[in-house]
Amino acid sequence: MAVLEVLKYPNPALRKETSEVTEWDGKLKKLISDMWETMYLSKGVGLAAPQVGIPMKLVVIDYEGDRYVVINPEIIEEDGAERSNEGCLSFPGIYEDVTRPTRVRVLYTCEKGERRDVIVEGFLARVFSHEIDHLRGRLMIDYLSPLKRGFLKKKMEKAAREGE
Repeated sequence: MAVLEVLKYPNPALRKETSEVTEWDGKLKKLISDMWETMYLSKGVGLAAPQVGIPMKLVVIDYEGDRYVVINPEIIEEDGAERSNEGCLSFPGIYEDVTRPTRVRVLYTCEKGERRDVIVEGFLARVFSHEIDHLRGRLMIDYLSPLKRGFLKKKMEKAAREGE
């Protein structure tokens, strides 16, 4: 296993279009393993492949011991809405209130190539929504007011220039 670099905003790779996973091979297995190690070391609950510079539809999630490898996901139902504090490994040290669905139904393929259909609620629905957004080039700051988004963009761009 290897620890991968988690890209920080404003890295343009975070906004790139992602492609479907089509091969279940040793390379995919290694990437999944590396993503787990990277996520745990970073103290995250989820990590999307674009966050480590890989433009593919792949997410790993571990919430309270329930582990998910989510490949080529599609959110097919969303219910409810809750505004709550949220962070992101690509925005270190930044936590903002973001509105997300309280329940989502997701179709995806697992690491064994089997299709899954899950309904997740509460915080886990937030995590799934957040990570799947990464696969669409959408970031948590996109949900903030223009003023707040502008402030955070400038802060992150300054940090990137200063090498933080």
